[in-house]
Amino acid sequence: MNLKETGKKLKENLPIVYFVFKNSSTPLFSKILAGITIGYALSPIDLIPDFIPILGYLDDLVILPFLIYVTMKSIPESILVESKAASIDFWTNNKSKNWLYAIPILFIWAFIIYIVIKKLL
Repeated sequence: MNLKETGKKLKENLPIVYFVFKNSSTPLFSKILAGITIGYALSPIDLIPDFIPILGYLDDLVILPFLIYVTMKSIPESILVESKAASIDFWTNNKSKNWLYAIPILFIWAFIIYIVIKKLL
């Protein structure tokens, strides 16, 4: 599988994970995995910064697909089918509304940065 196919698959599966997270009948473990996956995907800060040659993009090519894979495997089949159906037109109909979900992630990272700076000074 080449990078273009991998990127397309990620773009298709991430909305499914989002709808799994929103589904009230999702088991707690799957919901936690989905939350971690969505949080990592939306996070502006990577574990390995992108400016580091080769390794910087490695986390986007390995960690995020791994999180999506593990999350998808933990989801019961009935919820997965519902989420796939709900996510079909996600990218075309929801582009402007999804910025609100990034706000809590930004606050969490800002708080972490604040704590680190406070400890260093």
